[in-house]
Amino acid sequence: MNPNATQKLEDFLPVEFKDKFLLRRALTHRSYLNENREALEDNERLEFVGDAILAFVVAEWLYKQYPEKREGFLTKIRSSLVHTQKLAEFARKIGLGQALLLGKGEEQAGGRDRAPILCDAFEALIAAVYLDGGMEAVKQLVLPLVAEEADKIIFNRSDEDVKSRLQEWAQAQGFGSPHYELVGESGPDHAKNFRVAVWVNETRLGEGSGVSKQSAEKSAAADALITLEIRDL
Repeated sequence: MNPNATQKLEDFLPVEFKDKFLLRRALTHRSYLNENREALEDNERLEFVGDAILAFVVAEWLYKQYPEKREGFLTKIRSSLVHTQKLAEFARKIGLGQALLLGKGEEQAGGRDRAPILCDAFEALIAAVYLDGGMEAVKQLVLPLVAEEADKIIFNRSDEDVKSRLQEWAQAQGFGSPHYELVGESGPDHAKNFRVAVWVNETRLGEGSGVSKQSAEKSAAADALITLEIRDL
């Protein structure tokens, strides 16, 4: 463990730990426990608790943040926010990897930046924060990270959803795939605006614009779904 890294992590956290042993346990990987007899427990039990707490906090936030969205949408976004790679990203943002207690072999193998280790440690830290400072402390730590990423995920997913849903509708009707056609562009090279129309079965169903052809296609697909009165998720 790097004492400076640990202090930086503590400074980032919304609460000052009353039980320093609890924080140390959250930072202890099993590889360290195997090599150091004085270590009493690794972070796996805390990880178990943190996984459940994180799922609840994210689900509650999504429920309140998107009251118009249906269960399927909420489930997809929650899954995107709590999977291993995303939690590892959160861990990197708060400098968790440098504060971990790792065995020498795991350290040499690059364990401080391995996604599964960082994910597990982040969940363990969530549990430790909860046990030491309560649910509000957990929310103060988690929700700023979640809110920033949720916007990105929803934007990226929406590009796929409207086009894929139009594709699914076309296939269900026995038609071919939607055809997107560039119908116009304007503006200087550094700030182009594109207009795209979408056709299904030789019928023009929608038109949209965007700063890229891809975003214009998304806009056109969304316009087509409105025309077809296909509800959002």
